[in-house]
Amino acid sequence: MPAYKAPLRDFDFVLNELIKVQDVIPALPGYQEATQDIYTSYLEAAAQFCENELAPLNRPGDEEGCHFDAATHNVTTPAGFKEAYAQYCELGFPALDCDPAYGGQGMPKSLAFPVMEMQCSANVAWSMYPGLSHGAYSAIHAHGSEEQKATYLPKLVSGEWTGTMCLTEPHCGTDLGLLKSKAEPNGDGSYSITGTKIFISAGEHDMSANIIHLVLARLPDAPKDVKGISLFIVPKFHDDGSRNSVYCGALEHKMGIKANATAVINLDGAKGWLIGEPNKGLSCMFTMMNAARLGCGMQGLGIGEASFQGALAYAKERLQMRALNGVHSPDKPADPIIVHPDVRRMLLTQKAYTEAGRALTTLLALQLDIEEKHPDSAARQDAADLVALLTPVAKAFMTDNGYTAANMGMQVFGGHGFIREWGMEQLVRDCRISQIYEGTNGIQAIDLLGRKVLLDQGQKLRKFTKQIHKFCQTNEGNDKLAEFVGPLSKLLKEVGDITMAVGMAAFKDKDEAGAAATDYLRLIGHLTYAWMWARMAEVAYAKLGQGEDDFYQAKITTARFYYAKLLPEVEALKATIKNGAKPLMSLGEEQFAC
Repeated sequence: MPAYKAPLRDFDFVLNELIKVQDVIPALPGYQEATQDIYTSYLEAAAQFCENELAPLNRPGDEEGCHFDAATHNVTTPAGFKEAYAQYCELGFPALDCDPAYGGQGMPKSLAFPVMEMQCSANVAWSMYPGLSHGAYSAIHAHGSEEQKATYLPKLVSGEWTGTMCLTEPHCGTDLGLLKSKAEPNGDGSYSITGTKIFISAGEHDMSANIIHLVLARLPDAPKDVKGISLFIVPKFHDDGSRNSVYCGALEHKMGIKANATAVINLDGAKGWLIGEPNKGLSCMFTMMNAARLGCGMQGLGIGEASFQGALAYAKERLQMRALNGVHSPDKPADPIIVHPDVRRMLLTQKAYTEAGRALTTLLALQLDIEEKHPDSAARQDAADLVALLTPVAKAFMTDNGYTAANMGMQVFGGHGFIREWGMEQLVRDCRISQIYEGTNGIQAIDLLGRKVLLDQGQKLRKFTKQIHKFCQTNEGNDKLAEFVGPLSKLLKEVGDITMAVGMAAFKDKDEAGAAATDYLRLIGHLTYAWMWARMAEVAYAKLGQGEDDFYQAKITTARFYYAKLLPEVEALKATIKNGAKPLMSLGEEQFAC
C-alpha cells in the first residue's frame, strides 16, 4: 500500500479551528508553555518518526511476528522494532504527557492524542508496547505510594522500563468476579502471587530492560466477587537484577497484531507489592482500563485513516471500465475507479468516519486536560462527566467504524485487497481486535446505557445534550447550516424520548436495557458525529474565501455526505430499540439447534 502520510493539516484544523485548544490550554496551570508552536513542532516530529520509522516496519513485522523461546521464556520482537523503540525513547515521546516530577514533559493530552493516532496508523502492533506502558504509568501515578512512584515512574516515563496490565484468566474475561489468581502475604510487605493470565498485550519482549506487570489477584480473606480483587506491582526483574517468578508461557497465535507479543503469563509465587487499598484493585485498574479504552478508539481511528489513504491512492490510479456518464480520461484505456459512485461511497464513508472520529478524540483529550488541570472544581467535574459518558462511545463506535473503513479499503482494491503484499488485508486483521479487547463493544454498550445514562437518571447525558442543543439554538437562523441543524435538532429530541422509553422499560425488565444497548450506543455515536460534522461545516463556511477553499469545501461536502448517507442509519436503530427484548429472548435455548 502507499506510504503513510500524517494528516497534519487536518490535525491543525481540528485542534486550532474546531476545538480551539489554544483558547483553553495556556490558561490551565502547568500548560502555559504548550503554545501552538509547541504543538506544531511536536506533531511534525511525530509525523516524521511515524512515516519514516514505524510505517516501514508494519508489514514486515506482521510477516515475521514475534519469536518465543520456550527454554528461556524470552520473546524477541520483529526486526527493527527494538531499534525504533530506542529512537522513540531518545526523542522523548514516552515522557510527553507525563508528570515533570518524574521526568515527564508535562504536555497536554490534546497533544498526546494526535501523536497516538499517528502511531496507530503507521504501526498499531508496535504502538501497543508504549501504549500499555503509559497505562501502567497512569495507574501507579494515580494509586501508588510515594515510594512506588519514586521507584517505578521515572523508568516508565523515560521508556527504560515498560508495563502491562494482567487481568484476563483462561476462565475469566469480562467477569472479573471469577478471578482465581492468589496473593499470599510474605510478612515483609510483599506478596507471593500465583496464577495464570492470558491475552497479555506486550507481556514479554526484548524492547526494554524491565517489564512492570500490574496484576489483579485475591488476598486470602478476600470476598469472592469483584469486591475482593486487589492490584499488585509485579516486576520482571527485582532491584538487584534477579529474575522474578513471572514468565511467558506461550504467545497467542492471532488473526492480527502479530507483531505485538500477546502472552500467556504464568506467576509462580512471583513477588509483588500491593497498589492502593486491599480489595480495591478494580477501581485502581480502571484508571488504566479507561485509558486503554480510549486507546482502542484511537486504534480504530488510526487504522481507518491508514486504510483511507491506501484506498484513495489506489482509486486514483487503478483503471477499470468507463465512467457511467461518459469517458473521464480519454487518453487512457479506461477510467480510474474513483469515478464510480460505489467506490466514492466507500471512500467517503472512510473519510467521514475518520474525520469525525478525529474531532471527537480531540474534544475528549481537551476534556481530560480540563479535568486534570482546571482550577474550578465544577469545570473539572463537567469535563470528567463528558469523558465518562463518551469513553464507551469512543471505544465502540470508533472501532466499529474503523473496522468498516478497513474493510471498505480492502474492497476498493478488489482482488488485490485480499492479497497480503498490498497491505490492506492486514489493516482489517489488525483492526478486528479493537472491537473485542478492553471490554467488548457489547460491554461498552451496556456500560453506556446502564452505568453512564440510566444509573444517574441521565445527568451526564443531559450535560452533553445541552451542548448540542445550545449549538442548534445558536445556529437556528443560519441558512447555510439549516441542512445540518434541522436533522441534528430532530435527532436530539428523539434521543431524549428513546432514552426515557428504554429507561421505563428497563425498570420493569432489565433485559430491555441489554437488548437496546448496542443500538443505543450506535445512536449516541451518530448523534455525536452529526454534531461534530455540523460544527466542522460551521467553521468551514466561515473560512471560505480566505484561502484553502478546496479544503474547507471538502469539509462541507463530506458533512453533507454524512447526513445524507450515513446518518439515516438512525432510523433503523430507533426501530430496533423500540422493538424491545422480546424478539431476542423468546427463542428457547434448545430451539437454537433446530
